[in-house]
Amino acid sequence: MKKICITGANGFIGKSLCKALNSSGNFIRGFVRNSDLNKNFSEIEYIAVGDISSKINWKEHLKGYECIVHCAGKTLEMNNRNFDFYHAANVEATKNLAVQAAEAGVKRFVFLSTIKVNGENTDKIDGKKVFLNNDLPNPQDAYAISKFEAEKVLWEISSKTGMEVVVVRLPLVYGYSVKGNLAKLMKIVQSGILLPFSVVQNHRSMIGMDNLLDLLIKCIDLPKASGKTFLASDGEDLSTPGLIKLIASSMGRKASLFPVPLFLLKFLGSIFGRREEINRLVGSLRIDNSYTKETLNWTPPLSVEEGIRRMVQDK
Repeated sequence: MKKICITGANGFIGKSLCKALNSSGNFIRGFVRNSDLNKNFSEIEYIAVGDISSKINWKEHLKGYECIVHCAGKTLEMNNRNFDFYHAANVEATKNLAVQAAEAGVKRFVFLSTIKVNGENTDKIDGKKVFLNNDLPNPQDAYAISKFEAEKVLWEISSKTGMEVVVVRLPLVYGYSVKGNLAKLMKIVQSGILLPFSVVQNHRSMIGMDNLLDLLIKCIDLPKASGKTFLASDGEDLSTPGLIKLIASSMGRKASLFPVPLFLLKFLGSIFGRREEINRLVGSLRIDNSYTKETLNWTPPLSVEEGIRRMVQDK
């Protein structure tokens, strides 16, 4: 049994991670924003710390704990390019937590980063068309830059203190209680509205919640995870039409798709202020997870098809 702290314990990933680790017999302390929302699992100790910031005094809460999984932080907000907005929560707050964790004797710090540290897409990267573990970082927006800066801060603290650091760069994560654009897409598919993506031939890597939890447990437990950066994915890339068809099939429906040329989709996205959303829907972002699988002897336990089915039907 291990004693593990999880920040963002009420969040999309943190809540599921608390449940998975608790069911394995570990002692979990979950840090949440609001004490009124901390009754997810009675066996877990929840502590309210407010909004994640560099002013939180963590040290007394961390003594005696072996590992922290840092899920909290500012997530990407479309059209928000304010660097300070992301820097405060994702860099300074992470630094504050890590410094105090090392001082409290925490042995390992698992940090959830983003594949956007590698770049925005794999449509045009030196002809490789896939992100690799040893790629040079190429963060391009304020959110991705803040995550990369946080990674660098953690490596610096690790080198000075000996606290082990593990970085996991995530693509789109899907699963029960998913939010954001994927939740909107599910509602649109459920409504039967025609979608203009039948000619899109992109490839996007994602990771289902069950596969991610299995990977994070290995990052917590395995000595060989220490000091490494892992790219996470299911290992099965989907096109946008393929994703829509899987969602529809899981709902017992037929996907409603019609063709619109890509140049027109992108033009309309620019006109209506939806360029970033359209680029994600028609562009490719492929991840090679072979280093992660080989290093951790890890195989994603669920197929994409089963993961999507669980996301749709477990609501």
